[in-house]
Amino acid sequence: MRGRAVKLSPARRLVGDLMRFSIGIPRVTVQRQMNIRRLLEARSACDPRPSWTVLFLKGYALLSKETPDLRRAYIKFPIHQLYEYPESVASVAHEREHEGERIVLLSKIKGPEQRPIPELDRLMREARSLPISEIKDFRRSLKLARAPALFRWATMWLGLNLGKRRGHYFGTFQLSVYSGLGAESLNPLTPLTTLLNYGPIDADGTVTVRIHYDHRVMDGATIARALERFENILNGEVAEEVKALRQNGKPEGISIAGIAP
Repeated sequence: MRGRAVKLSPARRLVGDLMRFSIGIPRVTVQRQMNIRRLLEARSACDPRPSWTVLFLKGYALLSKETPDLRRAYIKFPIHQLYEYPESVASVAHEREHEGERIVLLSKIKGPEQRPIPELDRLMREARSLPISEIKDFRRSLKLARAPALFRWATMWLGLNLGKRRGHYFGTFQLSVYSGLGAESLNPLTPLTTLLNYGPIDADGTVTVRIHYDHRVMDGATIARALERFENILNGEVAEEVKALRQNGKPEGISIAGIAP
């Protein structure tokens, strides 16, 4: 059959480059069936309700603060070694419309464990709504995607293997979910040490949470224990912060959006 050739857009080249550096990582997945009823009830009492994306982001950042393995990366230059960061840098996937195409771009949030929920929500809403040209992370990524292939690959390799720069350019963990569309990813790829995702949240607070991790950096038992602690953090510290927002009368600026992107 005769079809037609479709030229790769810069955004599609960007995804291809990320997959190029993700495919060789020995990635393993550990999942846990959680019940986050306490957080669900705290969120339901807020008007407007904070985004689930922000709540999971804040919880995972708090988990990473007390779990050094989640802030480590496997790097290859100048020698193969692990590099540990003093704080987390979240890399969050967003679907945006650009030049007639739906594309996925990554925004970074430095030190999310130190930021209040309303601030995290504001940063998330800006990444979803501001013009792409006004967002530094998006602008930089698309500029690199327009460069020649060898330059892109060399730049990305260096960015991923220079310990001091890796966190700045790529982040320390990634958050990517489709729960708002009623779906969940079982085998996502990322060049980062961990990727967090979760499925739809039931009315009773039941949810499946997964951490996809680089087996060179840590082992499955570490992730299993981290997931148990993560459930406690969501129902504990995060739920208490959400309750405080309602009690202090400070829900302003919190997105009404559900689980996204």
